[in-house]
Amino acid sequence: MNLQARSNFARDITVKGLIINTALCAAKFAAGVLGRSSAMVADAVHSLSDSLTDIVVLASLKFSSRPADQDHAYGHGRFETMATLVIALALLGVGAKILYNGLMDIFRLAEGGTIARPHAVALWTALLSIIVKEWLYRYTLKAAKQIGSSALEANAWHHRSDAMSSIGTLLGIGGAYFWGNKWTILDPLAAAVVSFFIFEVAWNISKTAVQELVDKSLGPQAEAKIIQICRQTEPTAAAHHIKTRKIGGYACLEFHVYLPDEWNLKRVHESTDKMEQALQETFGAQTLVSIHPEPLSLHKTR
Repeated sequence: MNLQARSNFARDITVKGLIINTALCAAKFAAGVLGRSSAMVADAVHSLSDSLTDIVVLASLKFSSRPADQDHAYGHGRFETMATLVIALALLGVGAKILYNGLMDIFRLAEGGTIARPHAVALWTALLSIIVKEWLYRYTLKAAKQIGSSALEANAWHHRSDAMSSIGTLLGIGGAYFWGNKWTILDPLAAAVVSFFIFEVAWNISKTAVQELVDKSLGPQAEAKIIQICRQTEPTAAAHHIKTRKIGGYACLEFHVYLPDEWNLKRVHESTDKMEQALQETFGAQTLVSIHPEPLSLHKTR
């Protein structure tokens, strides 16, 4: 799948999510207001953030799908990474807002105040949200794995965090609804607890994005795979000085390789070209491969 086809595929997935999120967000707000549930209103805010991050992903896909040019020799994959980080920060903000609102309601009850007992409409809407958002999470994550998109995967986890939020909301609303007014504290308490699940997701997503932005290597397993593929392609080849990183949805591999001294330039080129093709078959068709050939005699003298 080339960059444009990859972008179109990811965009179709994201647009579907945006449409569903917008409809679900409106339903949650209505249910939160009519059903007198602060947890449901908080859940609606979370769904609104989902819609906003869908827009961020769509914008990043527009830029990241552009081919390499004179000013961006390695392509525009970092736009996707930046979108991933924006989604993580949005999740962090949503979690903080939900925690704050939940704690304010809890403090109000502790001081002798009251909050309204939620209605059944909030209960059923929370259940609907769990089903829809869990389906969106699985649907989006499958697509993200298929094309190797970190932004799409982050968006999938945003859907999952919304599902988790709705689970907490369902428990809180259910307790307050079925057990009476003295248990209304369960509604804001559930919202506060859910916020910590959202913080965890935000941390994991942001950590991955930052590691990519600072060019963290793909790890020893990837390096071992490069050495193995080079040797399978050409038994005398010995890859070394390996540098790896991830740029958006594709990998970047740079390394030196020892080849026999007696080979002419044409044979060296043919051999490294085969290595490049084999590496792209393993790491992805868009993988950037840079190979620096060296005479095998240097390997023996070092």
